[in-house]
Order: sequence, then C-alpha cells, then structure tokens
Amino acid sequence: MCGRFARFSPAHVFRMLFQLDEFLELAPQYNISPGQEIYAVRGIPVRDQEPDNASTTDAAREVAPLQWGLIPFWSKQPRSGPINARSETVAEKPTFKASFKQRRCLIPADGFYEWKKTTSGPKQPYFIHMANEEPFALAGIWDKWNNPEGGSIESCSILTTEPNAVVKPIHKRMPVIIDKSKFDTWLNPAEKQDLDEVKALLKPFDPKKMEAYPVSLYVNKPQNKGKKCIQEKEEKYKQQKLF
Repeated sequence: MCGRFARFSPAHVFRMLFQLDEFLELAPQYNISPGQEIYAVRGIPVRDQEPDNASTTDAAREVAPLQWGLIPFWSKQPRSGPINARSETVAEKPTFKASFKQRRCLIPADGFYEWKKTTSGPKQPYFIHMANEEPFALAGIWDKWNNPEGGSIESCSILTTEPNAVVKPIHKRMPVIIDKSKFDTWLNPAEKQDLDEVKALLKPFDPKKMEAYPVSLYVNKPQNKGKKCIQEKEEKYKQQKLF
C-alpha cells in the first residue's frame, strides 16, 4: 500500500515537471498521511477551459486540493474512503471504476514511505525516492461527492501495484508511478483513447531509477511533519546489486 508520502520540492520544479503555468507555493510536507488535503494535477476538458486559453490537446492541466481517501459520488455519507486502489481491480470495483475511466490525476511527490517487518520490535520505515532525487508523479483517481444540503467534497485514492526490485525487500505493494512522458495518456479521459493504453501504465516503476534507505520511527506518528522524517538512520541501507 501507500499510506505516507512526502512533497517538498519548490513550486517552480513542480511547475516544470507538470508543464503548468502556475503551481502553488506550498510549504514542504515530509509526512503526508490519509485524511489530509493533498494537491493533485488533473486535466481540464476543453469545454471547461476559457476560450482564450483553450488547449489544442484533449486536456489542459490544473492543480486542485483533494482529500486523501476517496468518497464515491454515489456514497450516502461523506465518510473518508479507501486511500489506495489496487491496479489489478481498479477498472472493475464499483468504488473506483467510474473514476478510473473519467477522473484520473497525478499526485506530486518527492518520495514515499513503506514499512518492513522485522524479526522483533516495530516495523522499520524506509523512505523510497528517485535516485536522481527529482520529484515524480503518483497515479491517482478522484471523485466529487455532492451534499444534498449543499457543498461538495473532492477526494482521491492512490493506485498501487506489485513492488519492483527496490521495494520488494521492504513491502509487498508500491504506488504506481507515472513517467512524465505518459502524463497526457494518464490525464486524458477514456473516451479520447483506448483504456488498454491507460492500463498498460499500471506497472512497477523502473527499479534502476529508484533508491531506498531506512529512517527513524519518528515518521510513524502522523503529527510529526518535520524534515527529520526523511533523515537516514546511521546504519545505511545497502541495496543489493541486482543489475
């Protein structure tokens, strides 16, 4: 699963990554947890764009705040829902299938955490990131729940897949990461393309481009938000040379 992640690169870096005109100057967040408001990049259909800014592609992009924990549009109550959606079943599950087809998003991140079981004591948390230390995009889906009495909640889930060679020694699942060359494929609604093309992106990310190292138990508490969350433990994690 993916239950915690970090986003701390400056706005101009995310602006370049997602090819946006603007990206909010957000405070660094080193321990983003379920239920929080997170920021996602999603497509704007041409019909909803301002005439002077209309894109020649299927969708322009916007940044939107979403509650982490998907609430389906058909839900009777606005209870926070699943934080993750399994890529193997996302196209069929009632909670996710409409969002997967029509409302996909990209969630900016600099790294994520997974916990490894130990022979004794608490699980060991690891921070997993790109080897070049650049930010990346987690695959997400979103939905909008409308309150009959007024108001609405937009929320999201992060997709997961089987682990790659970096994550496998730590955990049995990892988030789906979308390569920047496939952002348009992921964001464009299904009627504009073959859904099989989208499903092809639901795979483990290239392990040669990723690294992991252990961090302290400080990150275990969601209220701990400081940079200490990503500080490496004294005993350095040694990844076996698999390639």
